Amino acid sequence: MSNDAPVSVVVIDDHPAILSGVEMWFSASPRPITVVAAGGSVAEAWTAPGSTADVVVLDLQLGDGGTAFGDLRRLVDAGRQVVVYTMRDDEKTALGCLDLGAATFLTKSEGQDHLVEATLAAADDRPYMPPALAGALGTNARADRPQLSAREENVLIEWFQSESKELVAQRLGISVRTVNSYLDRVRIKYANVGRPARTKASLVARAIQDELVDVDDL
Repeated sequence: MSNDAPVSVVVIDDHPAILSGVEMWFSASPRPITVVAAGGSVAEAWTAPGSTADVVVLDLQLGDGGTAFGDLRRLVDAGRQVVVYTMRDDEKTALGCLDLGAATFLTKSEGQDHLVEATLAAADDRPYMPPALAGALGTNARADRPQLSAREENVLIEWFQSESKELVAQRLGISVRTVNSYLDRVRIKYANVGRPARTKASLVARAIQDELVDVDDL
């Protein structure tokens, strides 16, 4: 998506005040963000007009149905870009959502600016690491850090900072196939130490945990 193209959003939250506030925040964005559907059920994301929204903003706690991990997985498997927006702020939940394929994980305490930026990043398929999550990940020293080669780290960081693998290939003077090969190796190494990272967002989280990249570098 073009970096100035309008963005359509479906917001899933069972608190009317949250829905109204989020819609107001999005309406104030310099880059147009339109809430095309909103409600307390994930069904809003599967039926028109929410079914074609660029981004799904999803609360993890909906009514009495428990944590919506299953809904998150189904949305991601359908190719949707999902921003998890929740009261929960523990690292285990955050990494679980990223590993399921969420574009990013945002706590409701982080407010307007971060929700708008996270939504735009999801629409553009860019990683976004809000402060609370970055801080939680950064305070966790890992003994199970995989041993990445200098070239693997280089490709990984370039990918975090680029809009596409094609740009990474151009910058490093290698082929896209080689870029994919390096990223596949990194994912395998993380999986082998019991820390799978199948999405770009989860790889960003792992890299921050392991001090391979600073949030300011993203």
